[in-house]
Amino acid sequence: MVDVGQKPETDRTAVASALVRMKPETLDMILNQQISKGDVLGIARVAGITGSKRTPDLIPLCHPLRIISVDIEFKPINDACIQVQATVRAIDRTGVEMEALTAVTTAALTIYDMCKSVDRAMTITDVQLEQKSGGKSGSFQRA
Repeated sequence: MVDVGQKPETDRTAVASALVRMKPETLDMILNQQISKGDVLGIARVAGITGSKRTPDLIPLCHPLRIISVDIEFKPINDACIQVQATVRAIDRTGVEMEALTAVTTAALTIYDMCKSVDRAMTITDVQLEQKSGGKSGSFQRA
Protein backbone atom coordinates (compact mmCIF):
# COMPACT_ATOMS: atom_id res chain seq x y z
CA MET A 1 0.00 0.00 0.00
CA VAL A 2 1.34 3.44 -0.87
CA ASP A 3 2.30 5.54 2.17
CA VAL A 4 0.16 8.69 2.07
CA GLY A 5 0.89 9.73 5.66
CA GLN A 6 2.91 12.80 4.70
CA LYS A 7 0.42 14.08 2.11
CA PRO A 8 -1.82 16.96 3.18
CA GLU A 9 -5.53 16.45 3.54
CA THR A 10 -7.35 18.25 0.74
CA ASP A 11 -10.90 18.45 -0.56
CA ARG A 12 -11.18 15.77 -3.26
CA THR A 13 -14.05 15.08 -5.63
CA ALA A 14 -14.54 12.51 -8.36
CA VAL A 15 -17.39 11.98 -10.81
CA ALA A 16 -17.83 8.68 -12.64
CA SER A 17 -20.50 7.37 -14.98
CA ALA A 18 -21.78 4.17 -16.55
CA LEU A 19 -24.49 3.25 -19.04
CA VAL A 20 -27.08 0.51 -18.58
CA ARG A 21 -28.58 -0.49 -21.93
CA MET A 22 -31.86 -2.40 -22.04
CA LYS A 23 -35.05 -2.98 -23.97
CA PRO A 24 -37.31 0.08 -24.16
CA GLU A 25 -40.00 -1.90 -22.33
CA THR A 26 -37.62 -2.50 -19.43
CA LEU A 27 -36.79 1.18 -19.10
CA ASP A 28 -40.49 2.01 -19.17
CA MET A 29 -41.13 -0.51 -16.38
CA ILE A 30 -38.30 0.98 -14.30
CA LEU A 31 -39.52 4.54 -14.71
CA ASN A 32 -43.10 3.55 -13.87
CA GLN A 33 -42.02 1.40 -10.90
CA GLN A 34 -43.48 -1.76 -12.40
CA ILE A 35 -40.55 -4.08 -11.60
CA SER A 36 -41.68 -6.74 -9.12
CA LYS A 37 -38.61 -6.32 -6.88
CA GLY A 38 -39.56 -2.70 -6.13
CA ASP A 39 -38.18 0.80 -6.70
CA VAL A 40 -35.20 -0.02 -8.93
CA LEU A 41 -33.59 3.42 -8.97
CA GLY A 42 -34.12 4.03 -5.26
CA ILE A 43 -32.52 0.72 -4.34
CA ALA A 44 -29.73 1.22 -6.91
CA ARG A 45 -28.99 4.63 -5.35
CA VAL A 46 -28.55 3.05 -1.90
CA ALA A 47 -26.42 0.27 -3.42
CA GLY A 48 -24.16 2.81 -5.13
CA ILE A 49 -23.66 4.75 -1.91
CA THR A 50 -22.92 1.53 -0.03
CA GLY A 51 -20.53 0.41 -2.78
CA SER A 52 -18.54 3.63 -2.56
CA LYS A 53 -18.12 3.15 1.19
CA ARG A 54 -17.00 -0.48 0.74
CA THR A 55 -14.37 0.21 -1.94
CA PRO A 56 -11.33 -0.65 0.25
CA ASP A 57 -12.97 -4.00 1.05
CA LEU A 58 -13.34 -4.80 -2.66
CA ILE A 59 -10.28 -3.30 -4.36
CA PRO A 60 -6.92 -4.46 -2.98
CA LEU A 61 -4.62 -1.68 -1.75
CA CYS A 62 -7.28 1.06 -1.78
CA HIS A 63 -7.04 3.25 1.29
CA PRO A 64 -10.11 3.57 3.51
CA LEU A 65 -11.27 7.17 3.15
CA ARG A 66 -13.46 9.51 5.14
CA ILE A 67 -16.14 10.07 2.55
CA ILE A 68 -18.24 13.14 3.32
CA SER A 69 -20.68 13.02 0.40
CA VAL A 70 -21.98 10.60 -2.23
CA ASP A 71 -24.58 11.56 -4.81
CA ILE A 72 -26.00 9.04 -7.30
CA GLU A 73 -28.05 10.29 -10.25
CA PHE A 74 -29.92 8.42 -12.99
CA LYS A 75 -30.77 9.93 -16.35
CA PRO A 76 -32.52 8.17 -19.22
CA ILE A 77 -30.53 9.20 -22.29
CA ASN A 78 -32.80 7.56 -24.84
CA ASP A 79 -35.68 5.07 -24.78
CA ALA A 80 -33.36 2.13 -23.97
CA CYS A 81 -30.50 3.45 -21.83
CA ILE A 82 -29.96 4.92 -18.38
CA GLN A 83 -26.83 6.84 -17.45
CA VAL A 84 -25.70 6.32 -13.86
CA GLN A 85 -23.51 9.08 -12.42
CA ALA A 86 -21.80 9.18 -9.02
CA THR A 87 -20.16 12.15 -7.37
CA VAL A 88 -18.01 11.29 -4.36
CA ARG A 89 -16.31 13.79 -2.09
CA ALA A 90 -13.81 13.39 0.74
CA ILE A 91 -11.35 15.52 2.65
CA ASP A 92 -8.42 13.14 2.81
CA ARG A 93 -4.88 12.34 1.65
CA THR A 94 -5.75 10.39 -1.50
CA GLY A 95 -8.35 10.64 -4.24
CA VAL A 96 -11.87 9.23 -4.52
CA GLU A 97 -11.80 8.05 -8.15
CA MET A 98 -12.08 4.38 -7.18
CA GLU A 99 -14.98 5.14 -4.85
CA ALA A 100 -16.87 6.93 -7.63
CA LEU A 101 -16.19 4.11 -10.11
CA THR A 102 -17.26 1.49 -7.57
CA ALA A 103 -20.42 3.47 -6.84
CA VAL A 104 -21.58 3.61 -10.48
CA THR A 105 -20.70 -0.02 -11.07
CA THR A 106 -22.56 -1.18 -7.97
CA ALA A 107 -25.62 0.91 -8.88
CA ALA A 108 -25.58 -0.42 -12.46
CA LEU A 109 -25.24 -4.02 -11.25
CA THR A 110 -28.21 -3.46 -8.94
CA ILE A 111 -30.32 -2.26 -11.85
CA TYR A 112 -29.34 -5.43 -13.73
CA ASP A 113 -30.10 -7.66 -10.76
CA MET A 114 -33.51 -6.13 -10.14
CA CYS A 115 -34.55 -6.28 -13.82
CA LYS A 116 -32.94 -9.50 -15.06
CA SER A 117 -36.23 -11.38 -14.79
CA VAL A 118 -37.64 -9.20 -17.58
CA ASP A 119 -34.47 -8.45 -19.60
CA ARG A 120 -31.42 -10.70 -19.40
CA ALA A 121 -29.88 -8.97 -22.43
CA MET A 122 -29.13 -5.74 -20.52
CA THR A 123 -25.54 -4.52 -20.75
CA ILE A 124 -23.41 -2.28 -18.57
CA THR A 125 -20.99 -0.21 -20.63
CA ASP A 126 -18.81 2.88 -20.64
CA VAL A 127 -17.79 2.83 -16.99
CA GLN A 128 -15.46 5.82 -16.78
CA LEU A 129 -14.09 8.67 -14.74
CA GLU A 130 -15.64 11.94 -15.89
CA GLN A 131 -13.74 14.35 -13.70
CA LYS A 132 -11.70 14.66 -10.53
CA SER A 133 -10.31 17.50 -8.49
CA GLY A 134 -8.01 17.90 -5.52
CA GLY A 135 -4.65 16.52 -4.63
CA LYS A 136 -1.16 16.84 -6.02
CA SER A 137 -2.04 15.65 -9.53
CA GLY A 138 -4.63 18.39 -9.93
CA SER A 139 -7.83 18.28 -11.93
CA PHE A 140 -9.00 16.02 -14.73
CA GLN A 141 -11.97 16.62 -17.02
CA ARG A 142 -13.00 14.13 -19.72
CA ALA A 143 -13.29 15.89 -23.07
